[in-house]
Amino acid sequence: MTTLEGTPNPEAPNPQLPIVQKLRIRYAKRGRLRFTSHRDFARAFERAVRRAGIPIGFSSGFTPHPKISYANASPTGAASEAEYLEIGMTSPCDADEVRRLLDEALPPGLDIVDVVVARPGALADRLEGSEWQIVLPGVTGEHAQSAVDGFLSADEVLIERMMKKGLRTLDCRAAVLRLSARSGETQAGACAILDVVVRHDTPSIRPDDVLAGLRSSGGLELEQTPIATRLAQGPLDPEEGSVGDPLAFDRDAS
Repeated sequence: MTTLEGTPNPEAPNPQLPIVQKLRIRYAKRGRLRFTSHRDFARAFERAVRRAGIPIGFSSGFTPHPKISYANASPTGAASEAEYLEIGMTSPCDADEVRRLLDEALPPGLDIVDVVVARPGALADRLEGSEWQIVLPGVTGEHAQSAVDGFLSADEVLIERMMKKGLRTLDCRAAVLRLSARSGETQAGACAILDVVVRHDTPSIRPDDVLAGLRSSGGLELEQTPIATRLAQGPLDPEEGSVGDPLAFDRDAS
């Protein structure tokens, strides 16, 4: 079988061209396209690759698959400015041209933000945490701040999440490195806005988990559906509670 960096095995069924370049891609899910599931996006991206005509590699075997590796996709219903994937190419390409071609081939709302040539090191290892903004329509800043104070003062905040193996209890407090509340405005009126930085544990704590923790520990009451947007994901600075750019090393090395 072909590996991302290796040479295809000529004895494998349907051998493919070797991978000579890897590209790392940052993309966004915006507007109504935040409801796109990971599987829906994968299908849309593969169609975009075909339309763009870029020389992506394929696995060997009876059912070849394009060499696409996804990293820590956001939950369905959450918008994001910082989703990442990696593709293997059978011939070197200009990263900016690939960004343009793929962006034109994808529907508006699924937008290619950045493309860089990959350097050594696993992309997934750099995705240590995420920064989220959660808009709470109909909630005052004072009410949200009170819930945040209760959450941050707790040693642990236990929530329950249904997973593949059944109901599981998680401590969502341990994963939150930074959490604050402020007042804001939407087209529908006043709202509260939460700014959250979470560490990527296993399993990862999601925006819904943080909201569940704020309800249980701080008495947060929600009148309307929250809107969560991932602003960044990458290497963590635990002291600052900030999230860096996971593509910075690739960009600096070029």
